[in-house]
Amino acid sequence: MRTYSELFAVHEFRNLFLANCAGIAAHTSSALALGSLTYAVTGSATLTALSMFGAPLAGVLGSLTLLSAADSLPPRRALTLAALVALAGTAVQTVPGLPIGARFAVILLVAYVGSITGGARWSLLNDILPPGGYVLARSTMNASVGVMQIAGFGTGGLLLVWLAPHQVFLIATGLRAVAVAMTWFGLRERPARADARASTARTMRVNRQLWADRGCRALYLNLWLPSGLVVGCEALFLPYAGDRAGFLFAAGALGMLAGDVVVGRFLSPAARRRAVLPLRLLLPLPYLAFLLHPDLPPAMLLALVASVGFAASLPLQEWLIDRAPVEARGQALGLQQNGMMTGQAVFAALAGAVADVLPTHRAVALLAFLSLVVTLLLTRSLRHARPAPPPVVAAAQAAPAGA
Repeated sequence: MRTYSELFAVHEFRNLFLANCAGIAAHTSSALALGSLTYAVTGSATLTALSMFGAPLAGVLGSLTLLSAADSLPPRRALTLAALVALAGTAVQTVPGLPIGARFAVILLVAYVGSITGGARWSLLNDILPPGGYVLARSTMNASVGVMQIAGFGTGGLLLVWLAPHQVFLIATGLRAVAVAMTWFGLRERPARADARASTARTMRVNRQLWADRGCRALYLNLWLPSGLVVGCEALFLPYAGDRAGFLFAAGALGMLAGDVVVGRFLSPAARRRAVLPLRLLLPLPYLAFLLHPDLPPAMLLALVASVGFAASLPLQEWLIDRAPVEARGQALGLQQNGMMTGQAVFAALAGAVADVLPTHRAVALLAFLSLVVTLLLTRSLRHARPAPPPVVAAAQAAPAGA
């Protein structure tokens, strides 16, 4: 599977894609409404940031408790359950006068349920698509997330000019209802990957099994740490550029979109394997130039080029699927997603702390340098994670010269 027409010809993928788009649009517009409401009530920038971006921290709890639900539940039921909880949570947010503490509890509950079922979405891509279709499908889903975030934040911002936050929540609730319908009626029922029931004991047992595997451990560390530090660089766009920071965010989003399209659509599996190291190095290197305190246009170019490197996660996830036990692929991908989101939140907070001590442009360069060092230190570990070459290739490599 190499083209978008082939990908969208798969009925179930179309429905999963549309459900994901509706869910992301609902999340971003309601997050903006909640942030606006939180700031109006509390006047706290910290609480406002947590209301908009702190929910992924619930993934830590999900990864330590019921993450095995991604494999123990049939995937359609798991994804529908998460969509229904998100629908109910957004509907609760529409209540005017709801205390801020209750609003925070709701978003954490929704994020927790999403963290324990999210892996089912990514493992389902392998079930509904022909072999080799995962990278193209995942890159397409990634691109849709970026586009829908831009659309959600943009539309949400415009709506808040004319509507109250609870009215924006009503619109988001409608989008959540679309996501529920597309998930339940657009996917066919499949059995659970694992026979065992979801439990904290099974979650921790599989986590230990995944972490004990040298290849999986190397992949997790390479997927979490270097990119998390670069997200710390992005977290400083606002103090770096002030009211023009949106241009930097847009440039970064465009670079990420370009990387996903090129790697997912145009590179063969062999080319993706060769591109892993260059893409991983591309991610931090441009940000080192922030040490020179570039003006906005060159800073935008640097952010755009660097963000192409995020596409290194696509072949690394492909390797993770190959290494993870079939009955635990949902949990393996869910752990990767939760760890990535948690790392991004932690490194964003670290970036803020560093920028309180150093000038912002030096803080960006320092985080990029740390990311580069971590990338180089972890590169050798990937030799344990690379998939074996196909049998035909292996046989050709084993043949004596001149045979």
